[in-house]
Amino acid sequence: MSNIENTKGSILSFGELLLRMCPDGEGQWLKSNKLPFFMGGAELNVANALALWEQPIKYFTALPDNALSEQIISYLESKSIDTSAIHHSGNRIGLYYLTRGKDVKNNAIVYDRAGSSFADLKPGMVNWDVVLEGVSWFHFSAICPALNQLAADVCEEVLQAASKKHITISVDLNYRPKLWQYGKKPVEIMPKLVQYADIIMGNVWAEETMLGIPVTPDMHESGQQSIYLKEGLYSSERIMDAYPRCRAVANTFRFDAGKGVEYYTSLYTGNRFYHSPTYTTETVVDKVGSGDCFMAGLIYGFYNKQDPQQLLDFATAAAFEKLFIEGDATTKRVDQIYNTMKQ
Repeated sequence: MSNIENTKGSILSFGELLLRMCPDGEGQWLKSNKLPFFMGGAELNVANALALWEQPIKYFTALPDNALSEQIISYLESKSIDTSAIHHSGNRIGLYYLTRGKDVKNNAIVYDRAGSSFADLKPGMVNWDVVLEGVSWFHFSAICPALNQLAADVCEEVLQAASKKHITISVDLNYRPKLWQYGKKPVEIMPKLVQYADIIMGNVWAEETMLGIPVTPDMHESGQQSIYLKEGLYSSERIMDAYPRCRAVANTFRFDAGKGVEYYTSLYTGNRFYHSPTYTTETVVDKVGSGDCFMAGLIYGFYNKQDPQQLLDFATAAAFEKLFIEGDATTKRVDQIYNTMKQ
């Protein structure tokens, strides 16, 4: 039985809060003694968007018990994010460095998150019954289980607890190749976590890497949207066959062309396949967080029982708008996103 209708409680986003440091590519930051930073992390980006869109959002992460964490928590609360579930343990907040203007998937990214409070979580440390109280939707991503085996075990622990409470579960198959350094491949870990999910979001390449669903080898040769969408449908059907709990699969297709981007998405609900309009732009301000914004849009739509085509179009427009916003999270309100959809 699908849990997607269970939308009476709050939405809980689960994942590591990160501080993103943004040195410029020319090294000017060393001369000016200035290093711009943004607060983010995939699941926090989702929480920020949902809070901005006036949804009841709760955020779980782990932070050290110190003054810096207090400032961060106060800031999140000022954004209408419920921080009551945040766990205090460990000694440090995770960091990563990303050269300004570069894509999150290229070699410019440097992680400094080993030994962070979140990465050091272990099964049995958190009372999930307390964390999940009043929650009807639980969201996580593939980033948490990429950190280490214990983090993957914690992820499974909370998913089991959420499943027992009949909470709707969504997952974003974020693939970060610079993570997954503890001797396990994603396909060895993710299937047992994805089995709990009602809604699965990713792209066909991540689904191949994490779930073992093959991508047609010569798919790129045509470059035709119809071929990519057909591949999205095939992958979605295989996911639903393999994971009986899943009720919807969404895929993003983002293609970089020089400094520009072509972007569109798809959604499969088991009985119908939807795809979004295609967006193109020649300029991009910040690619970080666009996928998180799409995920937030999906949650927003399903949580509010929107029509599948409507919620897909909203999520896609929200993700596209994020490309023009500096920082990890969107600043666009619901009405502004609907205006984008009308253009």
